Amino acid sequence: MLITDAQREMRSAFLGGFVGQLLAGLIWALSAAISTWITPGYGMAVLFFVSMLLFPLTQLILRLMGRPARLSAGNQLGQLATQIAFTVPVGFILVAAATLYHQNWFYPASMVVVGAHYLPFIFLYGMRQFGLLAGVLIVGGVALGFYAPDVFSLGGWLSAVALIAFAFIGRKVALNEENQDSIITSVGQ
Repeated sequence: MLITDAQREMRSAFLGGFVGQLLAGLIWALSAAISTWITPGYGMAVLFFVSMLLFPLTQLILRLMGRPARLSAGNQLGQLATQIAFTVPVGFILVAAATLYHQNWFYPASMVVVGAHYLPFIFLYGMRQFGLLAGVLIVGGVALGFYAPDVFSLGGWLSAVALIAFAFIGRKVALNEENQDSIITSVGQ
């Protein structure tokens, strides 16, 4: 299978990352809300532990939407996606260290880790939009760490907005591609 075909299948099967990013954005929003209105400790726990459910929830919702939610046996990008997914929990070791030093660095450090995890998505999906999302999260996390270190949940809210916005961008890209493919197929018949 050619890389471009594998990437096209990835975009189609996972709707340009729409469901996963939308769920991630909602998890970040829930975490930020709990941090803001209840306690930062609970908000941190929600982001870390509920995010562990992200992939199975994504699979479930994609299947309910009638999407394949899996790749063909010949597509090796699924293995890369699994490896990329494990960078986040490993990166959270550094988030924990930063948070122990300065609690308000939790969201900025998490933004950097999650943003860095999106960089390989550029290749995985064949979508440059993931580079922009990665940049927004990484630069935003660094900026908040330096310039707003006394505001705990701001990074959670900003990440939620970025993830949800980019979810709809990825969805649009995938659906436009599918519409073009169906037009080409119908013209060719």
